[in-house]
Parts: sequence; structure tokens; C-alpha cells
Amino acid sequence: MELFKELTFTSKSSDHDPFNYVSLSALFTRPDGSSISVTGFWAGGDTYKLRYDISIPGKHRYITVSSDDSLNGIKGEITVRKYTGDNPLYVHGAIGRKNKDLYLRYKDGTPFYWLADTWWMGLTDRLDFNKDFGKLTEDRVKKGFNVVQIVAGLYPDMLPFDERGRNEAGFPWTADFKSICPEYFDMADRRIFHLIKKGITPCIVGSWGFFMKFAGKETLLKHWKYLIARWSALPVAWCIAGEANMAFYNENISAEEHLRRSRKDWNDVTLFVKNNDPFKRLITIHPTNNGHEQIEDETLLDLDMLQTGHGGFASIVPQMKQIKHSVDRKALPVINSECNYEGICGSSYCDVQRYVYLSDFMLGAAGHTYGANGIWQLNGIGRPYGPSPHGSTWGDTNWKEAASLPGSGQIGSCKRFLTSFEWWRFQSHPEWVENPCSLNACDGNFCVGIPKEVRIIFKPNLGGSFWGNIEIRGIEKDISYMASRFDPILGKETVIGDVIPDESGVWRMPKVTAFQDWLYILKAKK
Repeated sequence: MELFKELTFTSKSSDHDPFNYVSLSALFTRPDGSSISVTGFWAGGDTYKLRYDISIPGKHRYITVSSDDSLNGIKGEITVRKYTGDNPLYVHGAIGRKNKDLYLRYKDGTPFYWLADTWWMGLTDRLDFNKDFGKLTEDRVKKGFNVVQIVAGLYPDMLPFDERGRNEAGFPWTADFKSICPEYFDMADRRIFHLIKKGITPCIVGSWGFFMKFAGKETLLKHWKYLIARWSALPVAWCIAGEANMAFYNENISAEEHLRRSRKDWNDVTLFVKNNDPFKRLITIHPTNNGHEQIEDETLLDLDMLQTGHGGFASIVPQMKQIKHSVDRKALPVINSECNYEGICGSSYCDVQRYVYLSDFMLGAAGHTYGANGIWQLNGIGRPYGPSPHGSTWGDTNWKEAASLPGSGQIGSCKRFLTSFEWWRFQSHPEWVENPCSLNACDGNFCVGIPKEVRIIFKPNLGGSFWGNIEIRGIEKDISYMASRFDPILGKETVIGDVIPDESGVWRMPKVTAFQDWLYILKAKK
């Protein structure tokens, strides 16, 4: 499967610092006569490459522009053929935001519900590409995941050039941050390409936030220029930084001054990416709390990422409030992009995963990011990641065991079921259900839906009705509904039968068949 068109050029120059002093781009003329400028990249030695998006069929002409005379003024033509496969990223196009929608879409307008996994260190050799990368990818594809959040070489939880951040070719930069190392990205390409071939969007995190201190803004701008040149022709999403406004561990600085400077610096980087990406991929930023607070101008973002805590049950109520506050702003689509890794610190197992995921959905989030302790840092079998810079470890579960934890499968089953409806039209309707959750405790039920079409009720075992025979209220007199019950643990739906409300429009759901979480569905009969 062809992912993009690649042009390769050989320089005849003797420049000894090609990364910093040789520029290459090409002006493309599309079949409709419009033009676009695409930047190339140094591929090592005297080789330069330029990658071009293949979403528009037809003949595309180009002419190169370079500071190297031997690369300048080269003309050519490429032919893009209409895609005939079934990969959703090429059938529908890259994901993004349209107008002021509060959900995401593919390029052709098809709604896209984000379900991501967190592989922060997935470009390192801690996950062997030939033996293991494909296995983990296949597992996530089967479970319905469609995004992987992955860091482009400048990682969390370690100092620069920590051996745990290597891949098969070493590190992404030379030790003095003077030059990129193309060989590192050759190895990274294999992983990024594999995800895309399997229909998964790589959400590429440029660096962790504290690299603003270690590498400096000018280096990070060069880093981003290289990432854009290397990967923007692919259907990727950009995440400007991870925990953007977090200072390095135990750094003794003024929090107020750090935040002011950090928000300004990351705003500059975000603006640079927005202005220099020719294919205009989705832009977001991973926060310490709320993404829209990480930079000065949140209108540069297409998606509001949240991080809601890793405190297990204790973090659920703050998580719900944080999600609702961000959704109610109606400014950006909202994703809970880091919360309660399954198994972290011996906690946050599948009951927490279900509650957080389903409450996110019911509160209007445009998607959700799952994570498992053991996967984000790629604990190997007999090769745990080890201590973080603060001196302690988050847990030594290996990635294979973490991948089989039940929470990921249960969330995937729920996602497949819920997205079988027109979920992007759902609105919250707590008035439709008995004992709605107050969001001040895990004390009730959730309800979303579309009037006269469908209602979805989440009855959690944690804080919901024990017997499950709750009232469904406000049923329209002129609509006949069929009721069913979905088991989020087994992933199975059971038909209950016709809904026959009383004179006041109330119908009581039959008792549950087991004491656990349930989804109730009322669907209008046609």
C-alpha cells in the first residue's frame, strides 16, 4: 500500500552541515491549478527527500527550490491514482475538525470518534519492531482503537539521551542538539507507517514539555520543521508537546514565571506548526491539566486534550467535573487524553476504566484515550523501565500483560456499540432518567440521546441503582420504543422488548440480570 509519493534527490554540494544550512522545498501545482509548497528533509549523507500527500488523484507538477544549486529548479510530474482499498484513513482522509464542530471528522466529513492508546515510548527499541510492534498494533485494532499517542524521540520520564530512549539507530539528535539523526527517523518510519497501514492515526507528540529547557525553543522549532517535512504527507495528527507546562522534576523555579514563559514558548511552537504544515493536520497539545490553558491562543488548537489524574476512584469525581467544564465551554472538541492508566501503582483496574470512559462519553467528550501501566513506558519481560527521575517507579508490569488487561477490551466493546448510533448528535438529558449523577459523587445514572430517536442510559454499579429497575422518564407519547440492555463487560446486547410507558410518560426498566455496570438503550421503532 502506497502511503505517499516520495521524491529522492542527490546533492552535489560539499556542505558539511546539511541539516542546518541546506534548505529544500518544492512548489506543487495540483490538477485543479492550485499550488502548495512542501518542504523536504535531509535523509543523511548527500540524500534529500520530499514526501507528498496522495489524497487528490491526478497529475501534479512540481519545481524544487533550494539553497543548494544542485537541488534547485528541478522539475517533474507525479501521478496520483484514486485509492481503491479499505483503509479508513485513505477512504475518508486524515482526521481533523470542521468549522466549529465539537467532534472530529475525517477529511470527507465522516464523523470520527477518537479512541486512543498511550504508547509514549513506542518509537524506542523497548518494543521490538520485528517481533512485538505488530502484535500490539493488531491487538488494539481488534479492540477498536483508532489512534496511538506516541512521542517523536524526546521522551517523558527521563533526561535527554537516557539509554532507555534509544531505538535501533540510536537517538533522534546528536548529543549537543546541533543536528538531527536521520537514521533514528528511518527506524521510526517503520513504526509510523505500520500504524497507518492498519488504519490507526499516529498522534505524534513532538517532545515532552521539559525539553524546552533541555533543547531550547530554536532547536524544538527545527525538530518540528523536520517532523512536518518527514510525516505531514501522512494522515497523522500533531500534538505539540506532552505535559507542556510541566517543569522538570524537582526544578526549583517560580511557578508563576515558568508558566508565563512556557505558555508563550509553546504558543510560538504551535503557531509555527500551524503556519508550516502544508497539509494542515489536526493540532492539539497534551496538558498537565487542560490543553487550552497550555498556550496563549487556544484558537490555534483543533482539539482540547485533558489530563484528569491517576488517582483511581479518588480521581473520578474531579475527572467528571473537569470534563463537563471543558465540554460546556463549547470552544473545542474535548478528549480525556490521559487518565488512570490501568494497573498504575496497583490500581485503576477495569471497573475504573469503564466508569471513566462511559462518563466521559455521557458528558459529551469527542473521544477518549486509554492507557495501561507497562505500555506507556514499554516494560519488557525481565526488562522493566525502572525509576523515573523522581526516584520511584510506576510499576513493573510488562507490556504483554498490560495489553491483556480487560479494561482495554471492555472500552473497545463499548466504543464499537456506542458509535453504531449517530453519537455526534447526542445531547445530555439527565431529566430522562431517575437519580441522575450529581457529578459531586458517584451517586447516580447518566443519560444521553436524541429526542424521538434514541436514548442511552449508563447505570453504573458504582453509585448506580443496585437492582437496575430505574425509571426512564419523559417518554414521548407519539413514539414507540424498543428497549435493550448492553453488557459492557461481555460486549453483548440483549433485547428486552417494547417500552410501554404510563400516562405520565414513565417506564421502569426491568431488574438487571447481574449486579454490574449496564447500558440501557431505548430505540424508536420505525
